[in-house]
Amino acid sequence: MNRNSTLNVVVETGGSQVVAHAGLHALGQFADRVGLGSSLSAAIPWTGERAPGHDRGKVLTHAALMLAAGGEACTDIEFLACQDRLFGDVCSDSTLYRTMRAITPQVLDGLRTQTATVRQGMWRRMAATTGTAMVVLDIDASLVEIHSENKAGTGPTYRGGFGFHPMFCFADGTGEALAAMLRPGNAGSNTVVDHLQLLDEAVAQLPVEIATGHHTGDDASSVNRAVQIRADSAGCTEGFVHGCRARNVGFAVVARANASIHAGISRIHATDPDGRWHTARRSAGAVAVRSEVAEITDLVNMTAWPAGTRLIVRREHLHPGAQRSLFPSDIYRYWGHYTDSTGDPVQLDWHMRQHAHVEDHIKRLKDSGLERFPFSNLDANRAWLQLICVAADLVRWFQAVCCTGHLATAQPKRLRWTLWHTPARIVKRAGSVIIRIIDAWPTADELLTAYERIHQLA
Repeated sequence: MNRNSTLNVVVETGGSQVVAHAGLHALGQFADRVGLGSSLSAAIPWTGERAPGHDRGKVLTHAALMLAAGGEACTDIEFLACQDRLFGDVCSDSTLYRTMRAITPQVLDGLRTQTATVRQGMWRRMAATTGTAMVVLDIDASLVEIHSENKAGTGPTYRGGFGFHPMFCFADGTGEALAAMLRPGNAGSNTVVDHLQLLDEAVAQLPVEIATGHHTGDDASSVNRAVQIRADSAGCTEGFVHGCRARNVGFAVVARANASIHAGISRIHATDPDGRWHTARRSAGAVAVRSEVAEITDLVNMTAWPAGTRLIVRREHLHPGAQRSLFPSDIYRYWGHYTDSTGDPVQLDWHMRQHAHVEDHIKRLKDSGLERFPFSNLDANRAWLQLICVAADLVRWFQAVCCTGHLATAQPKRLRWTLWHTPARIVKRAGSVIIRIIDAWPTADELLTAYERIHQLA
């Protein structure tokens, strides 16, 4: 019996007709078809008398492809540069480095504006601008460890580490990273100014027909589509929710422990122990037999909150590994949230629990370059963070428009193994360059379908 895991072969260089990223080429063609590179290029001015050797929009698009493929530093662009038959003239790592260092805050604002233009076109292609359903945004922050004190803008974290504490705002329906803010590791979790700035940047990324009416001072009658922001307890501040109301944005924020909530729940047990509690729903919609939901708006002091705010509380029987409760209890774990939404408390509780999607979105970013900031300059690292978000959104758009089945929801690691790193041969026939995918590659049919859908894009 042969117990070897490989065959004996002779290894040599010279494979000029072989490529290793046929699927990544599809992502690049998709980016070109939706105009990502040309849009980004329009935001970066020339700094010399003549046009640069490498168009800066193309440089950033190649960098986004590199991040999607698993790269995490400027030097990783070399793995695209060696495959000019697929990606053309790719810049060097030093050119990418200089490009990122040259992105000033003003240029970064321009890049965000151009990204919003591309996003608007993508939402229309995905039919996300149609209908009347509420657009839900999710805010959350995460720690990124940095093992160097030479990077500007870093700081100690509340977990005893050191690095950044970036905050993000995602579109729940599509998983896109609409806005990101790079903050030091010791930045406060419940900073009202940061939350409202991030919300404004996220609204600016929405298509015009959705964003209308959701800017500071807009009249409520101008709203075309409802927008709601969800946040954990870091967003449970009066300044933030009143700021949301000023923008005609609904809110749902996790409640913090306080004596008023404790007293309100105690009143339920004293006056109506069975009438208020209703069986909760699980994430998939099934009945949660060990969890119940109640509204206690009338049992707590809500004078500091905007008119129409409600307090929904959930209780679960204690179990191993249960998370922190609103207050100590030997029987239940209590959890609640404030919201200005109308509807059944059980449905509102289920809706708020969908905020957990944000953890998956952040995980995708951490799998696509967020774990490493390669520059010592703060502005360059802010630009890097924006590039990470653009790369992640490009992948989400590709999945929504060009993929079917499991690839439409696959995580970055699976996309790399099954799609981006597809090996193939390049041959010429009748003047055309042809990519021949290796025989028996598991996702060959899905990749061909993706190319067909790219060619059908208007």
